[in-house]
Amino acid sequence: MRRPDHPTTTTRPVTATAAPTATAAPTASAASSGLASAADGGPADGAPFLRAPGETAPAERPLPEGATADGVSADAVLAPYLRGQAADFLRSLRLHREHSAPSDANGQGAEAAARALRRSARRISGSLHTFRAVLDPVWADHLRTELAWLSGTLAREHAYAGRLTRLLEALHHLSGSPVPAARGAKPAAQPATTPDAQGRAALGVGAARAGALLERQLTLARTRAHSAALQALGSSRFHAVADAVALLASEVPLAPGTTGRGAEALLEPAERAEQRLIVAVAALPPDASAEPYNEAQDAPWHQTRLLLRLHRYAHEVVLGAADPVLTGAGHALDLHRDAAKAAAAAAAAARTPRIAPATAYALGVLHADQRHEVEAARAVFRETWPYAATVTGP
Repeated sequence: MRRPDHPTTTTRPVTATAAPTATAAPTASAASSGLASAADGGPADGAPFLRAPGETAPAERPLPEGATADGVSADAVLAPYLRGQAADFLRSLRLHREHSAPSDANGQGAEAAARALRRSARRISGSLHTFRAVLDPVWADHLRTELAWLSGTLAREHAYAGRLTRLLEALHHLSGSPVPAARGAKPAAQPATTPDAQGRAALGVGAARAGALLERQLTLARTRAHSAALQALGSSRFHAVADAVALLASEVPLAPGTTGRGAEALLEPAERAEQRLIVAVAALPPDASAEPYNEAQDAPWHQTRLLLRLHRYAHEVVLGAADPVLTGAGHALDLHRDAAKAAAAAAAAARTPRIAPATAYALGVLHADQRHEVEAARAVFRETWPYAATVTGP
């Protein structure tokens, strides 16, 4: 993938014995225009790894079947990655079955195995999405859909548990500290008889009841998610997915004509994934127009998080590791998602019929606190995003 401030691509696999070519490297402006074209689905004009149809290198000799000019083929890069993730998936599935036995009372082993299972499923699904052009499209679309279903089903239980922990900790913190000030206001020390002191007293009364209400609702949701996960893992649908992944561990179905193509066949889809991410970040609402309690503005941030994940997986395929400069930005988007979901849970609990006013007040303060956390996560993302020029909105 090519960065806006780098004239050369960062995802092109380079071999130590690569021979110099007669063509000059493209300029930074040409590279940028190539990325923009790739984002629209067309060829990246001027990209150093593309060659016009029918064009051959000077004095090009016939290559053995399955070989490429640089000695690295697309299937030699993508297939081992998918096979490795499939092997991790099957290993995690075996561990999950072992730790799901009644003898494993604490369930920590099963939880860790489920996380590893989701991790492999996400990477396989993301790679099938990004590199669909070099894979059997029917097979890739079907397996990607099934893996997304499995990963989402297994993730719900963990999400509800983490959300409950986050909200209870926030309530504990808020009940022993001043009520969060309005956005942009500076909190000041107030006498014990001020309205703020009365508000803190009301918060202390309602915090316990609010915590109990949240615990009932989210524990029930977690229990239902756990039952749904167990049902999914025992279904014929899941066994079909496991069989498909087992076959993937030994053979990767490629699109006709992919075998023998150079690794450059992976660069265009990888750069499109990166460009979609850059465009999505540039389209994020600027701070000046952001509304802290407008949850409708969360959607583009959630979409950006998904695009960043796809970019990270594509980077792993082509270069063998995730892009380290985006680690902080990815973590900020994870915090943004967690805070936004927690705020929505607090708002849903506040809509419970016939709750006490003190409970509703505590839930309202909790909702405001989590929305402030959403804003803080957005600020951290803008600080850690390495391409500052693309962050500012229109």
